[in-house]
Amino acid sequence: MVRPLKQRMVRQKPKSDYFKPRGIPLRELEENILTIDETEAIRLADLNGLSHEQAGEKMGVSRQTFGRIISAARNKIADAIINGKAINIEGGNFEMHPKFQGKQRNRRQM
Repeated sequence: MVRPLKQRMVRQKPKSDYFKPRGIPLRELEENILTIDETEAIRLADLNGLSHEQAGEKMGVSRQTFGRIISAARNKIADAIINGKAINIEGGNFEMHPKFQGKQRNRRQM
């Protein structure tokens, strides 16, 4: 039996949820889906400069789990930049941190 995924705590969602290369029509683009919890990992590690251990604590997951999340996110972003793909930010296994729930709508999608 597969172990259920633990909800990842997210403080904020990105202001934009879609990015595409300039000059390529949307209908011609492949798309990578970056989840909300993956964008939170990018925010914590790359924007805020937290260690994997510190960021994992903030998201309510282990350091190893955080490492897997950030690795997947970075891979998707690199693929989009190098290969000219769009990035669609949606879904994931997350819940809004209780302190910030009233500020942003919580939408859980798989």
